[in-house]
Amino acid sequence: MTATAEKHPVDQVLPLGRLTVLGLQHVLVMYAGCVAVPLIVGGALGLDTRTIGVLVNADLFVAGVITIIQSVGVGKILGVRLPIVAGATFTALNPMILIGAKYGMPAVYGAILCAGVFGLLIAKPFAKIIHLFPPLVTGTVITIIGLSLIDAGAGLIAGNDPDAPGYGNLSHIALAGAIILLIVLINRFARGFLVSLAVLIGLIFGVMVAALMGLVDFAGVGDAGWFGLARPFYFGAPKFQAAAIISMCVVMLVIYVESTADMIAVGTLVDREPTENDIARGLAADGLSGILAGTFNSFLDTAFAQNVGLVQVTRVRSRFVVTAAGIILVLLGLIPKLGAIIAAIPGPVIGGAALVMFATVTAVGIRSLRKVDFDGNHNLLIVAISLGAGMVPVVAPAFYDRMPDELQIILGSSITTTVIIVFLLNLLFNVWTPRDPGKAPPDQAATPDGLPATSP
Repeated sequence: MTATAEKHPVDQVLPLGRLTVLGLQHVLVMYAGCVAVPLIVGGALGLDTRTIGVLVNADLFVAGVITIIQSVGVGKILGVRLPIVAGATFTALNPMILIGAKYGMPAVYGAILCAGVFGLLIAKPFAKIIHLFPPLVTGTVITIIGLSLIDAGAGLIAGNDPDAPGYGNLSHIALAGAIILLIVLINRFARGFLVSLAVLIGLIFGVMVAALMGLVDFAGVGDAGWFGLARPFYFGAPKFQAAAIISMCVVMLVIYVESTADMIAVGTLVDREPTENDIARGLAADGLSGILAGTFNSFLDTAFAQNVGLVQVTRVRSRFVVTAAGIILVLLGLIPKLGAIIAAIPGPVIGGAALVMFATVTAVGIRSLRKVDFDGNHNLLIVAISLGAGMVPVVAPAFYDRMPDELQIILGSSITTTVIIVFLLNLLFNVWTPRDPGKAPPDQAATPDGLPATSP
């Protein structure tokens, strides 16, 4: 028996050609979701195309570095050593937009830096208290993430200023609708790997149609270089605002819940259940993403659930396939022209695909809540209050305008508000309440590990 055959399938190194192809497949599955984050943040904050291109490249670069660390590991401190693909999380979108609009991009990256340090410090303790984040909490949070982001997707399609001349242009709405229809048709009639590329195919189709409509401008692509990485602190020295930091640290907690769920899911798929130390190392890598993102103008990363699904579909368990995906992402991040091309994609195209992704996140949250027992307890009240409070800043953006700026940043984020409320209410009703010995909390009874499958 060879040395390779004696290794666990997770640790086996496949031939180079197969590694490359399978790694590229992972990149294609996560690519649209990953680059959507800088495109939406840049569009919402009114950044120019060149700057958005910088964000795209930084996003891919940091995602690649964290993916490599998660799969290969760094000693006993970083990386879960499973086939985990990292990418920019939607969870941070709303807080980043709020902070950027109120204090500017230096405050955004100051908050992300602090969240990264916070994440590194709490990775080990958090791995010990994950039971305090059952499906009742995670399902509610994931649901509000998707609901709160739909507004951003609609803004990309119709515009963000109802008084602007081109607001709600029917051709833009029709273009977004056509992209959504194509995604639906692919999912209905296609089979296999093609289905996992539905969003990416929809984006390519949208760009082609948008070009015929005169909406695509690649003028900035010629000025972009072929190779290079944006300088650290592209927007200037980071600024540290207390409210922004608190909001982003709450986001880091949500990321940790998502990543833990995905690490456990992957471990089950590849027959290597992660230990508490494995999870702590994986979470520490997410924390490191904050430090890298704050330095290189990128975004907080989390484990991408769609790539967990790909592991299930392909049944390829080698973590080094994901290492290859990370290397490809790093190389893509070092090509500024690629970032410029992506940044030139019109808002209606991104918005159409984004609506599907955001609504999918909402549906995943609802699916997680199906695991919760709502009979004979206060769980329905907990979900109702948490979602109700979380939706206030979405449906009434000026609701907190009379409050101090610091409170506006915290309460103005649907995700931050919901996380705080659902966590505290779960403690009040389900954790601090005396129970019969041996009886599990009602919302955890259906899931032995207490964790749902989640999406970034």
